[in-house]
Amino acid sequence: MAPTVLITGCSSGIGRAAARTFLADGWDVWATARDPDALADLEANGATTERLDVTSTADAERVVDRLVAECGRLDCLINNAGFSQMGPVEDVPVEKVRDQYEVNTFGPHRLVRAALPSMRARGEGRIINVTSITDRFPIAGTGVYSGSKSALASTTRALRQEVREHGIDVIIVEPTVVATTHYDRTRDELVDVDHKTAYTDLYELHEQLHTIKSGGPGITSPEAVAETMLEAATVDDPKRRYAVGWTATVGAVIAAAIPESWRTPLIHAGVRAATSPVGNAALRWWFARHHRPVPPDESDRSR
Repeated sequence: MAPTVLITGCSSGIGRAAARTFLADGWDVWATARDPDALADLEANGATTERLDVTSTADAERVVDRLVAECGRLDCLINNAGFSQMGPVEDVPVEKVRDQYEVNTFGPHRLVRAALPSMRARGEGRIINVTSITDRFPIAGTGVYSGSKSALASTTRALRQEVREHGIDVIIVEPTVVATTHYDRTRDELVDVDHKTAYTDLYELHEQLHTIKSGGPGITSPEAVAETMLEAATVDDPKRRYAVGWTATVGAVIAAAIPESWRTPLIHAGVRAATSPVGNAALRWWFARHHRPVPPDESDRSR
């Protein structure tokens, strides 16, 4: 019998790549998203598709219950769905902060609670939570997003201790910047932010983020993240945390080797350099050079 995996946020980007990667490896893939119509190609390739809004406890329980009833087992849960609420902390309304945590932190919690009883009853299972390099390196203008991912990372570490004796592994996959249309939505989410003039330089920097989907040095691919997920789901003794992309690996080393008292001023200096007139002009040139149009079927609906 093929192992089963439930993946959230499969309508685009990392989630879609993960569904394809696990299908190619012979898994019984349950691909989910808020808009099931966006999953038609995955269904045509053999995935079971379901509507799942991770902000709904009822959705989480319904999908997990159906999977266990039909397949008899849930071998791996991948909490991938998420989005990025950028903006200076002062400017982001509390309602926007709640929305961010509802998806990035509380969403995985809902799925974990739904999945654990069946995994514990079988005495095995794997849970993979997708965080971000920013949970180690929060950068100016990313505080709300970084906070939600840091909370998920801390929850994951505690959960790993709680379920270890039941044969369940809980793993963090920590990508660097990934070339997906995720960043188009990131720019859209800035529309309802206050935009105080004190942070004009940060807004100019974030305005360029949507071109990350074009790739470039230090930017990894959704397929690379998906392959890492497959490794975490299949190896006998998985790592506790997988950094994906060379910049994430370098970041992990820096986080371990350089004390916080040094890291904060170094990151601050980097942000100031990027938002200076020279740095901003260089980034605009770089992003303009690498920008590419987005195919119609790549619109980001991953939540």
